[in-house]
Amino acid sequence: MTRLLIAASSAVVRTGLETLAASDPDLELVGSFPDLSSVEALRPDVVLAALPFEDLSPPADGVAPAIVLLSGDSHPAWSADALRLGVRAWLPPDASAAEVLAAVEAASSGMAVLDPHDLEALLAGSGAAASPEPTGLTPRELEVLRMLAEGAANKNIAWKLGISEHTVKFHVASILGKLHASTRTEAVAIGMRKGMILL
Repeated sequence: MTRLLIAASSAVVRTGLETLAASDPDLELVGSFPDLSSVEALRPDVVLAALPFEDLSPPADGVAPAIVLLSGDSHPAWSADALRLGVRAWLPPDASAAEVLAAVEAASSGMAVLDPHDLEALLAGSGAAASPEPTGLTPRELEVLRMLAEGAANKNIAWKLGISEHTVKFHVASILGKLHASTRTEAVAIGMRKGMILL
């Protein structure tokens, strides 16, 4: 069970995020506030924040929870500052419910969610050239890719691997980003060309 705290300056947005959190049985909502002042007292696993980046601040004890930030700020999402503050996902305000829940689950598992464009910006900023070659997949992503090649639906993949559908969606999104593919079919085709999938 992931302990979730919601922080949003807008009461309407908070209500919407509370409803979203209540729809996921794996989330325990520990509080919903207009700011981050209660984070240290409640010790959530993940903070779902609909706030400007400037409102984030390092915790007094130096232990930052994972933050899923819903913000349209133009601040570069994957700066070192953002990572130090605990940001593990930076989504646009119009992100879908499935994207938000998948990001929360990923953050609670210690993963970071990167949009492919953010990844390219991060690599460019670090002095590394963004390569058009597909990035290597993790062993779990390879498992998911091979099941996609078999035509398995997210629900079947989740059942076979003993994970949630939200996690499957996260893995599929990661696979598409790493392989520079726009569809599952294209990802499978690239995987076959690269020898990741054996027939």
